[in-house]
Amino acid sequence: MSLADNSPVTAPVDVEERQRARRRRLEQIARYTLPVLVMVLAIWLWDRIVVWNEIPHYILPGPGRVWASLTGDWSILYEAALLTAKTTILALILAVIGGAGLAILFDQSKLVEMSLYPYAVILQVTPVVAIAPLIFIYVENKTVGMLLCAWIVAFFPVLSSTTLGLKSVDHNLRDLYKIYGATRWQQLWMLQLPSALPYFLGGLKIAGGLSLIGAVVAELVAGTGGVGAGLAARIQEAGYRLNIARMFAALSMIAAMGVFIFAALSVLSYALLHKWHESAIKREN
Repeated sequence: MSLADNSPVTAPVDVEERQRARRRRLEQIARYTLPVLVMVLAIWLWDRIVVWNEIPHYILPGPGRVWASLTGDWSILYEAALLTAKTTILALILAVIGGAGLAILFDQSKLVEMSLYPYAVILQVTPVVAIAPLIFIYVENKTVGMLLCAWIVAFFPVLSSTTLGLKSVDHNLRDLYKIYGATRWQQLWMLQLPSALPYFLGGLKIAGGLSLIGAVVAELVAGTGGVGAGLAARIQEAGYRLNIARMFAALSMIAAMGVFIFAALSVLSYALLHKWHESAIKREN
């Protein structure tokens, strides 16, 4: 046997593995650095446009002035952000309870689904801006009214996605459970709910952003001001005073809140799915 026959055959495999590892590292770096670079570039362009065109600060403030307003009015904006976050989180919790609970009820009773699902669709497609004034007429407590507006917006994605997930169970598995004599509740708990979990989590991420939108719209319609006002009310108030820098500062806090909610729900989804579901399992290319 020649020396050439004893050459390692795994060398090409090792090279390919190192290339894949290097590509993964570059992708991880790019995933975090590229958005930051784009944001830095956008802020720099914003600042240059204001300076080059000599735009007055009451029309378009520069990023430095917005930052000064954010830090200078921090106590006011922080208090407003807490109120908006409280409404958002409570509305999301109620949407999860109501949407998932009603989806299970729809799955267990076809009669209930046929009776109530069309009205859930009507409630979803009707703009909350049109419903909110009526809500604040009949609900004296503005906090409860804002919570109801935010809940209406966030409710349907949880309901529809969970209902779809409960109906998407493999029929072969369903028949297997019936063969072994599983009760309806055993099928629901051991088969349907785990199968519907990815759908529910997908709807939850959508509902998280919509609950924030609903809370902001409700604050604008309610017109609350002064002590106990949320971020949307602070934007409205700053607009009346032509304090555009504070408007931008409050808007940036709303955007940051929305990003945080989406990131938190994405982490929750990954934690619940990454060990078993195809949507979260990382595979080699």
